Amino acid sequence: MNGARLYGRYVGASIRAQMQYPASFLMLATGQFAITFVEFIGLWSLFHRFGQVDGWTIGQVAVFYGAVSISFSIADAISRGFDIFGTTFVKTGTFDRLLLRPRAAALQLLGHELRLNSVGRLLQGALVMAIASNLSAINWNASNIFLLLATVAGGTALFLGIWVLQATLAFWTVESLEIANTLTYGGVEAAQYPLDIYSRYFRDFLIFVVPIGCISYFPVERLLGHPDRMGAPNWMLAASPMVGFIFLAVSLSIWRFGVRHYTSTGS
Repeated sequence: MNGARLYGRYVGASIRAQMQYPASFLMLATGQFAITFVEFIGLWSLFHRFGQVDGWTIGQVAVFYGAVSISFSIADAISRGFDIFGTTFVKTGTFDRLLLRPRAAALQLLGHELRLNSVGRLLQGALVMAIASNLSAINWNASNIFLLLATVAGGTALFLGIWVLQATLAFWTVESLEIANTLTYGGVEAAQYPLDIYSRYFRDFLIFVVPIGCISYFPVERLLGHPDRMGAPNWMLAASPMVGFIFLAVSLSIWRFGVRHYTSTGS
């Protein structure tokens, strides 16, 4: 059985298990939708009070918000195994059992659980994106549709890469959750606004260190037909989602380094 087929079976088993309690799924998904909707109300209130922020309108910023929310919700749904890796697999020694199986540990963690309740955030992000694209008058031609799909895919890869790095830290310290949260949840909050409103040092961090700006700011600027104030060429705006896949590849390389140096629990 190849890796894709095995992952499909993992996903199927996870969905069947969670749908044994449909009421719980509906409540959790509704809760996710409501929480993120309240967050967007806060964003809308800011623009309702001040009109524009550094020349950006609510419709334009909502496109950033929608694209990042969709990417993050997909990554959040598929990364549960990496998210709980330190406390569930390393502390208890369960990771040893995964290493004995004739499949890559990363694939097994990826298929550990598909969090269905993330569909609440996904739907909220899609709704915001639909409204924002109407407010911003985006021309949804073939190239823009492809760019949006690439942006979502690149964002998903980048956030997954951050969780992989969080799991890798657990080989040396299992108290790494809050460090990663500053990059995942904190990164989502930062990427929901245009990068050019931030100070230069923070912009550089979100472009060159943890390149969240490359999977949100630059491609969304291209979608909006907005010239980049920082002087990035148009080809870079369109190609920047690829950075998310590069970041994931680097994260998986670091993960493999951590696996090679894993020494078990010693029990």
